Amino acid sequence: MPKNIIKKYLPSPEKIKQQKLLKIFGSLLHDGNLWHLNRRSARGAFAVGLFFAWMPIPFQMVASAAVAIPMRVNLPLSVALVWITNPLTMPILFYIAYLVGTVTLRTPMEPFAFEASWAWLQHSITTIGKPFLTGCFLMGICSAIVGYFVIDWLWRISVRKSQLLRALKRRHHKTPDDKQ
Repeated sequence: MPKNIIKKYLPSPEKIKQQKLLKIFGSLLHDGNLWHLNRRSARGAFAVGLFFAWMPIPFQMVASAAVAIPMRVNLPLSVALVWITNPLTMPILFYIAYLVGTVTLRTPMEPFAFEASWAWLQHSITTIGKPFLTGCFLMGICSAIVGYFVIDWLWRISVRKSQLLRALKRRHHKTPDDKQ
């Protein structure tokens, strides 16, 4: 079931609450709905987390939490998903975003070498900024939509499978006396 798989990899509420950057949310972090994992909270958390994973901003986790809290979606999941973009995946994913932006805006590609630094981002914003940011936004929106519906679909399949297995077990365990 997706719930068990997701829970296996999620950080605990205590670990999330100990994050220094998230302490700005104070008592809002004590809302129990932010920690429940169900189909609604998971699909919303996937949408929020995947959107902010594509945003080339510092403190993606804080931004993701700031949106997850008022939407009342699973906070650990939305915060954890921003780590899809990490120092290893960032160059490839941001290059893809840049390509999407150049195609969308119909602009020629500029040569550049990616660096995971604020200085590089500030310098490059003048040359590749518009297609890069456009691509990041579009990839964020697309990833959020796909993530939302894929998790919803997987959750529904999992629930249906569990229901069918329970029905089969009940049918299999019936004795001849139960058929009346």
